[in-house]
Amino acid sequence: MASEYLEHKLALLPDAPGCYLMKDAHGEIIYVGKAKNLKNRVRSYFKSSHTGKVAKMVATVADFETIVTSTNKESFLLEITLIQKHQPYFNIKLKRGTGYPYIKITNERDPQLQITGQIKNDGAAYFGPYPNVYAAEETVHLLQKVYPLRRCSGYQGRPCLYYHLGQCLGACFKPVPEAEYAAQIKRLKSFLNGNTKQIKAELTQRMEAAAAALEFERAAELRDQLHYIEVTVEKQKIISNDKTPRDVISYYFDKGWLSLQIFFIRQARLMKREKRLFPVVDSAAEEMTSFILQFYQRKNNILPKELLVPKGLPNAEIAGILGIPVRTPQRGEKRDLLAMGEKNAALALREKFRLLAMDKQKTTGAMKEITDALGLPAAHTIEAFDHSHIQGADPVSAMIVFVDGEPEKKLYRKYKLTTVIDHADETASTKEVIRRRYSRLLKEGQPLPDLIFMDGGAIQMAAVQDVLENELDLAIPVVGMVKNDKHKTADLLFGKAATPVHLDPRSQGFYLVQRIQDEVHRFAITFHRRGHTKHSLSSRLDEIKGVGPRTRTKLLKEFGSIDKIATASVEQIRALGINAKTAQLIKVSLQKKAAVNKGSSHD
Repeated sequence: MASEYLEHKLALLPDAPGCYLMKDAHGEIIYVGKAKNLKNRVRSYFKSSHTGKVAKMVATVADFETIVTSTNKESFLLEITLIQKHQPYFNIKLKRGTGYPYIKITNERDPQLQITGQIKNDGAAYFGPYPNVYAAEETVHLLQKVYPLRRCSGYQGRPCLYYHLGQCLGACFKPVPEAEYAAQIKRLKSFLNGNTKQIKAELTQRMEAAAAALEFERAAELRDQLHYIEVTVEKQKIISNDKTPRDVISYYFDKGWLSLQIFFIRQARLMKREKRLFPVVDSAAEEMTSFILQFYQRKNNILPKELLVPKGLPNAEIAGILGIPVRTPQRGEKRDLLAMGEKNAALALREKFRLLAMDKQKTTGAMKEITDALGLPAAHTIEAFDHSHIQGADPVSAMIVFVDGEPEKKLYRKYKLTTVIDHADETASTKEVIRRRYSRLLKEGQPLPDLIFMDGGAIQMAAVQDVLENELDLAIPVVGMVKNDKHKTADLLFGKAATPVHLDPRSQGFYLVQRIQDEVHRFAITFHRRGHTKHSLSSRLDEIKGVGPRTRTKLLKEFGSIDKIATASVEQIRALGINAKTAQLIKVSLQKKAAVNKGSSHD
């Protein structure tokens, strides 16, 4: 049910194409979508019932805004730009680069054959992507032996080693005719496009000639190269009658999840397959379109000559944006490729559902074990707290959240304690953080947890209960997590008398308590160490006369640590724009402090 504020905004939505940006209570953009009709699309979120990720997103929306575009194509482009800029939580997001190696024939007077992960608009010829770096390297090694270009750094007045090995055309000591390069490049491109018959015939002829001349080592080398082509370059079954580089993207959609299969067809063979699984908010067609546009607009990505997609997608708009043919085949081997992709996508999604069911059974079962042992009704959300300090210095608290047995890291919170007089006072520390946390939730009307776990014993539990009951009028069950003498999870404490509650150490419930206790301790310690280190660095520099925030920042940025500043020369410190007197004072002060610390460590 939309709030009154959202109802007013929904009434003002335009009947036009464009993009919509959903925001949470903090103003963060959590989802970006596009629509041919913004009014109909955005209203559908709040006027219909939803499940899964859609329901979760709608429940989080506190505001939205729209951007009207002139055409539907403009809304496609704007949506991808906004997703890449804001990285919304509920959108499908892809990494910037492909991560795949390509083979490159450079565009220069004396060209080279290289492996690269960077695609540039430099006139070079690129081939790939290759399944892995090893496959690309082995292919290049073979081609450098059979169809060499230039392997040396250029003219040096004498032949290079590669020239003597027959793997360089000799740019190291003579001008190589461009026609000779052109002939080699033509052969290379033919091979990289899948035509291996010619190179196999040439290698066979050379091998036989070497054997006839009793050059058995050379014949064996050529035999190995032929074997490599058979087992590596040709190991994939030919699945197409033409050698057009094409990608095939199929999908299967069920229960709010989108399963994708991407086949990379190169040299008439299936060179690589990718599979992706996403819980999605929009329709399958909308999410597929968003994925495809993001996928092919990443860095270091070479577009295929043709893209095959299932029916129901806006082929014309995708083709117009990508600049390549986008087709939905109706018959023949291409349709069979799409069907094969859909079948694999369905299998992958069913496997995912089985794993999710098993995980849910474990996590929800663990939650039920805990609540049954405590004599409480079923619970979903646990918030756990821990404190950290070093001999009373820089006290902090940390809170983590587990929902249905799984950590929700976006909900974790850190607290710098400000009202604690005695830094080792666990009661005061606990009361401050509990007061701050739940006063805010009540003020903002946010949901409260079902259980509060404290890493500690009866003292911490009593402090929590005091604040909840006597200050905030809340009745949230409080549980203590205690450890044994080996600092391992032992039991739970519960109730006014902090009564021990035993869990079977081999049960999923015990394992969940262990995870919560370890995680909240890790989060608190990490937060404290970062803050303590930063505070220590800053305070040691701030104690030096003439060192202000700007000078301190310069020093830490340049040297990285107090120890490195202390070992730096006065000239190095002055090079940062610090006057001679202050530089000398910094040097002397830090060296003196280092000597004192060293002496005290030996006492």
